[in-house]
Amino acid sequence: QVQLMEAGGDSVQAGGSLRLSCVVSGDTSSSYYMAWFRQAPGKERDGIAAIRTNGKTTYARAGRDRFTISRDDAMNTLYLKMSDLKPEDTAKYYCAAQPPEQRLEHFPFMAGAYNSWGQGTQVTVSS
Repeated sequence: QVQLMEAGGDSVQAGGSLRLSCVVSGDTSSSYYMAWFRQAPGKERDGIAAIRTNGKTTYARAGRDRFTISRDDAMNTLYLKMSDLKPEDTAKYYCAAQPPEQRLEHFPFMAGAYNSWGQGTQVTVSS
């Protein structure tokens, strides 16, 4: 299992951009399927984007077009670049990691499939 630490959340105006990062520590000798989720107050945790060990990406509707997920395995870091932010993007953003398994190929945004989570970083977008 690994430990995850997110950073980069901030308060921004609508139309602004942010880049979130998630540093992986612990058993970094293994490769992990990784993803970004977000959770707004009173709402469920929703998937945004996922990235496989080979770099292939999948985006949920919430992350399509404006968000880009990437990973730098040499730096043990996952990124989420967000542009043209909207007030509805306001949420706490979490990264998650899991050793590759078949169900993630079909359901990359199944939160229960991930065993490792960070504490989250807050993104607030004002109009």
